Amino acid sequence: MIEQALRFAFKASNNQAEYEALVAGMLLAKEMGARSLLVKSDSLLITWLVMGEYQAKDPQMVAYLEYVRLLREAFDTFELVLFPKE
Repeated sequence: MIEQALRFAFKASNNQAEYEALVAGMLLAKEMGARSLLVKSDSLLITWLVMGEYQAKDPQMVAYLEYVRLLREAFDTFELVLFPKE
């Protein structure tokens, strides 16, 4: 397990921040040579968008989703699960 803090130099909505965190984690795992990735997220929306349960409509969210799907290809296995807030 690796903990990482992110600071954005731009204003971001909660959903943008969730996507930015997911992308940062995926890029870090890729750089470390991970072949299998299990992501735990507390964002129902992002989890369901990435797993195909919801459809993104906002152009910026569509762009994030496409980038995450592209990054998924770097891993032999990728799983994103909903992890409830404590």
